[in-house]
Amino acid sequence: MHQYAERLPGQAFCIVQGKRGSAMSRRVVVTGLGAITPIGLSVDEFWAGVKEQKIGFAEITKFDTTDYKCKLAAEVKDFDAKQFMDFKAAKRMEAFSQYAVAAAKEAMTDASLDMEKEDPYMVGVAVGSGIGSLQAMEREHIKLLEKGPGRVNPLLVPMMISNMAAGNVSIQFGLKGKNINVVTACTTGTNSIGEAFRTIQYGDADVMIAGGTESSVTPIGIAGFSALTALSTSTDPTRCSIPFDKERNGFVMGEGAAIVVLEELEHAKKRGAKIYAEVAGYGCSADAFHITSPAEDGAGAAKAMENAIKDAGIAKEDVFYINAHGTATHHNDLFETRAIKLLFGDHAKEMKINSTKSMVGHLLGAAGAIEFVTCVKEIQENYIHATVGYQVPDEECDLDYCKEPVETEVKYALSNSLGFGGHNASLLVKKYEA
Repeated sequence: MHQYAERLPGQAFCIVQGKRGSAMSRRVVVTGLGAITPIGLSVDEFWAGVKEQKIGFAEITKFDTTDYKCKLAAEVKDFDAKQFMDFKAAKRMEAFSQYAVAAAKEAMTDASLDMEKEDPYMVGVAVGSGIGSLQAMEREHIKLLEKGPGRVNPLLVPMMISNMAAGNVSIQFGLKGKNINVVTACTTGTNSIGEAFRTIQYGDADVMIAGGTESSVTPIGIAGFSALTALSTSTDPTRCSIPFDKERNGFVMGEGAAIVVLEELEHAKKRGAKIYAEVAGYGCSADAFHITSPAEDGAGAAKAMENAIKDAGIAKEDVFYINAHGTATHHNDLFETRAIKLLFGDHAKEMKINSTKSMVGHLLGAAGAIEFVTCVKEIQENYIHATVGYQVPDEECDLDYCKEPVETEVKYALSNSLGFGGHNASLLVKKYEA
């Protein structure tokens, strides 16, 4: 029988079996979390760091920064791939893939997902990386110039290309369903989780392993973003990544991965899975404005948020908390503030807004994923973390950016991501109610 998607009044997308078939709403819940971050190599370590207002910023150790204006990054520390996967498998992966596999292992273990009891063709992967491996490209390019093309590693391409994080997660855990790598710059993690959400809604999978990963603290990565004047030149770890602060002067490069297990509700209930939260809405838009700057009036980001809220079937006034993209660049923070005020009007003054990048920096393709994990934990614990380092108010950024943590019920959390190229995406997470 023909299967098609239809939006019914007051409901999310539904799967309808034929035009005269009965509609069945497929709710999507979060049942597992995994993270490799600059402030912890697990979700528990990361979240403890968040509540301690720990920052992951320090001098770059991966290369000599003598000739670089940017001196600081949020590097993943003490990561040993052999603790998370087979040594031989790890040797065939670049760092971004290793981080993804490690985070996916934690998420699947957390979800108690036993693949021997699952149809592997109904368990898919949506893990994105904005860049892939710059390290492999740098390393092999040097070989090419110094020793000639015959000395380039035969595995350069499969180790470098960005889809290999998703590919390696699939291979490591025997996941044979839909396998995609969304690449939308800094929106990658959010789009990956959003597309996984849609995949389950449409019935193409029962379970999706979704998120983002990145490892771009390399000479060309830092040099490239520095040439854009996008990176902070501060040498003070406490004043480098300071979203919405008047003294902000750029983002700090972070690295790591965050992976979640998304699952169709009835499938989760049938196997007795614990449920952290529910994914309620997903919205996207494009600025169609500039290759690096968001639209100045915030209209694009506002539309993505509006679409996510409409998808969830709730009112704007029901949302009191936003995990902002909040990069600490002048334009992003100003234009995102305008977007929030454009959409929410007077209600914006009542909302709590924070930026997880104030602690872990900007994880590029993994940023939206770690911020999604943060939203889930905040909903679970009714705790909104502080925007760490926020000290000097900006007259044009005049909302409540959580100078201190707030303990309050969090029923809905709206997570924003804005990427180079004008990509905007928002995910609406809600407290799970049976």
